[in-house]
Amino acid sequence: MENLSRLVNADRLSEDREEQSLRPSNLDEFVGQRKIVDNLRVFIQSAKMRKNPLDHVLLAGPPGLGKTTLAFIIAKELGVNLRATSAPVIDKAGDLASILTGLEENDVLFLDEIHRLSPAIEEILYPAMEDRSLDIIIGQGVGAKTIKINLSPFTLVGATTRTGLLTSALRDRFGIPLRLDYYEIDDLKNIADRSARILGTPISEEAAAELARRSRRTPRIVNRLLKRVADFAVVEKRPSIDLEITRFALDRLDIDVLGLDEMDRKILSAIIDKYDGGPVGVKTIAISVGEEIDTLEDFYEPFLVQSGLLNRTPRGRVATRGAYEHLGKKYTDARGEAAEAGLFPEEEE
Repeated sequence: MENLSRLVNADRLSEDREEQSLRPSNLDEFVGQRKIVDNLRVFIQSAKMRKNPLDHVLLAGPPGLGKTTLAFIIAKELGVNLRATSAPVIDKAGDLASILTGLEENDVLFLDEIHRLSPAIEEILYPAMEDRSLDIIIGQGVGAKTIKINLSPFTLVGATTRTGLLTSALRDRFGIPLRLDYYEIDDLKNIADRSARILGTPISEEAAAELARRSRRTPRIVNRLLKRVADFAVVEKRPSIDLEITRFALDRLDIDVLGLDEMDRKILSAIIDKYDGGPVGVKTIAISVGEEIDTLEDFYEPFLVQSGLLNRTPRGRVATRGAYEHLGKKYTDARGEAAEAGLFPEEEE
């Protein structure tokens, strides 16, 4: 799919192999999410003072905001080992049993994409989280036997981008639910400064601010764009990344001032030019721009909606006044005005 190669795709890509070297290693280095960081510091300190495992932690929010980084930091701050895996790779009870029985006292198990756990595996996880035990069935039919395995105390850190897909039974077993929000521009600027220092690439304050404004309020994207702009600076023989080379590089990469790429603008233009600003169904939009429906809903629409450029209504998608202005088009559609006035209420997520 096209979205897999987008520079502004917040999901982790193969090109992000240097991402781990840019990650902060403790809470003091972590930029942004101040309330979450401050609360985590209290919870971790309390667990260490009581010499108990930290309560299970659920990290929710869009991709690229630092959920994996926080999981690693939690383990380091606790002074324990971290075992990291992803829910889709656990397809048998034996896989989960092997992971859990291998944990030492107070260790952290990081389970990414926890919303993708199969129902059967989820049922086995419940007693492990609550009672620190596993009930394993050996054999079949009348000869089947249940074996109870006691586990060492541990902390499960689950990460999800789709909180709505979690069952209430699983969600309620996390004592510390945390939701990460999109970053402020000042925080992203600080991240760009820090990453540039780690990469050994000097960057001006103005250039860091420009990268922050075009990074879709996502740390992973600001780091990715920083590396691409650094490539242009090297080829152009610039001693540092300045505002001029930053704007030149981002324009060459088709990343505009709001962080939109070519497909984002294509979607908005199709709604405005072909369907009078909407409402128009997502299936129709997908056909118009030559993209899959799931890709539109998962990778393109969230940022357009969050940026106030697109409304999702029961009757379809509607381009907002901001979308018209950003694309330099005259805003004259009455239905668009009605949608902004709230006559077409947005769908509940």
